[in-house]
Amino acid sequence: MADDSVYPIHLLMDELKSEDVMLRLTSIRRLSTIALALGPQRTREELIPFLQDQLDDEDEVLLVLAEELGGFAEYVGGKEWAWTVLGPLENLAAVEETLVRDKAAESISKITVQISPQALDQHFLPLLKRLSGGDWFTSRTSACALYAAPYPKAPTEMQAEMRRMFQQLGSDDTPMVRRAVAKALGPLAKAVASVPGQKSLLISDLLPLYRKLASDDQDSVRLLTIPDLIAFAQNLSPEEVKEYLLDVMRASVSDKSWRVRYMVANEFVGLAEAVGENIVRDELVRAFVGLLKDNEAEVRTAGAGQIPGFAKLVDRDTILSRLLPCVKDLSTDSSQHVRAALAMQISGLAPLLGKDLTIEHLLPLFLQLLKDDFSEVRLNLISKLEMVNNVIGIERLSQALLPAIIELAEDKQWRVRQAIIEYIPLLATQLGVQFFDDKLGALCMSWLGDTVFSIREAATINLKKLTDVFGVEWARATIIPKVLEMGDHPNYLYRMTTIFAITTMASSLNVQIIRDTVLDAALSLSEDPIPNIRFNVAKCLETLAGVLSTSPDGQELIQRRIIPAVSKLQNDTDADVRYFSNKAMERTVGDGAEEPMVLS
Repeated sequence: MADDSVYPIHLLMDELKSEDVMLRLTSIRRLSTIALALGPQRTREELIPFLQDQLDDEDEVLLVLAEELGGFAEYVGGKEWAWTVLGPLENLAAVEETLVRDKAAESISKITVQISPQALDQHFLPLLKRLSGGDWFTSRTSACALYAAPYPKAPTEMQAEMRRMFQQLGSDDTPMVRRAVAKALGPLAKAVASVPGQKSLLISDLLPLYRKLASDDQDSVRLLTIPDLIAFAQNLSPEEVKEYLLDVMRASVSDKSWRVRYMVANEFVGLAEAVGENIVRDELVRAFVGLLKDNEAEVRTAGAGQIPGFAKLVDRDTILSRLLPCVKDLSTDSSQHVRAALAMQISGLAPLLGKDLTIEHLLPLFLQLLKDDFSEVRLNLISKLEMVNNVIGIERLSQALLPAIIELAEDKQWRVRQAIIEYIPLLATQLGVQFFDDKLGALCMSWLGDTVFSIREAATINLKKLTDVFGVEWARATIIPKVLEMGDHPNYLYRMTTIFAITTMASSLNVQIIRDTVLDAALSLSEDPIPNIRFNVAKCLETLAGVLSTSPDGQELIQRRIIPAVSKLQNDTDADVRYFSNKAMERTVGDGAEEPMVLS
């Protein structure tokens, strides 16, 4: 009789030797199930060694294996035995493919925070030494990511050894390893600072390494030290920052490589928050202005994205005298990407400047950016206008922007038109019905005839929101007649829009308006020659029935008018019409209506 107890391992072995990559992937994803069936002891003694020997595979399979093993502690017997998973992960951390190594390092870090200090010293430290001293740079780069997570709970002697080994990696001849060290230094600095009594070690042990990396001859290494700078600044006092970090900070801001300056600009708010108010005032305002005027467009783009965040850290006078002149220059920058980044952020200055200064300084820039040739600039600004509205009020904003909004409503880029449509309900809420009818009503109706479907769809949603704002009686008098008029248009797209509009607005209407106006229009289109319109009528009738079913009068309308119409569509010559009609009938009858005799 065959020994069924060993079958899962043999099955896994066969699957992993299969030529089918998908089968091998599936088997790896079932590892937890197999481990559960085997039990902790056999998982440790059979499955883990087997996996350690089966690492010659496609990178896609190894990536999934590295991820699966990160959560394997519970299957090998919990925290006490979690270290047994480190073997196969060590091998994965030394492979050539970067994604696999990164995932393996992530999984090792997950395991190390679960095991005891003794297990760290006995099982993890030898692994870390092997990877850190590996002949190939791949293992050394993986090792760099393994220091931070276990450091706080490691024994004191082991912590000292870890710091020494990490410093040694920082002097590696291979730039890829030094890059990995620079990337891992910030997390390690935070880990060291979190250990009581070890804050001084930041200055004595890790700060020299940071300074060395920050002056590396490779800009790909230097740019990765900017997050490290922030990590050190967050864990040192303002006096210590000034003493130990100020000169390196200045060097990074004016680095000869634009990529380093880009990284500084991209992380500028985080840096400013970390260094303290005095250094912001004395050093970083000047540095930020320099980055906003940088020769490279990429640096100016990154700086523009930091403007409102940095402005919150300085006083209003500094914003007006130092930052606003840069903002004005950026609004006419030669790079469209710089202008787009500014348009996304400039509204954030309004709450900081207040009403009068926003009107004086920012509104002219808004108008200028709304006329920009690059559509993304206009879109970004429109998407953030609500912040300005909260500061200066919609009336003043609309007076200044209405001509630009009307111009944008006819923009050749359909995404710009769509963004304007989505902004209309906010304008309507603040401006009131009279202003809307006079200035924007015709505009909203014109979108229903747009050549782009997404615009027509957005326009129907817009009508529903406006009905919610101004009420159903306003909709009956102002919107619905114009919508229904399109139902007689010779172009089928207009007739389709009528059905879409009725369907979308239905939930905002009442039984009386449905009965007196829109139901007749929907029913008349049920005989349209275009099948697409007829099956959308079936959907529309289903939606109308849902609204009508909430009242006795509505139930009567469903029985007398809607169900017979849907029943007729069920016998349509077009298969799609029959399909959607059957669905509509099922849901309509399911809502509580009685199925008529004609269907039996």
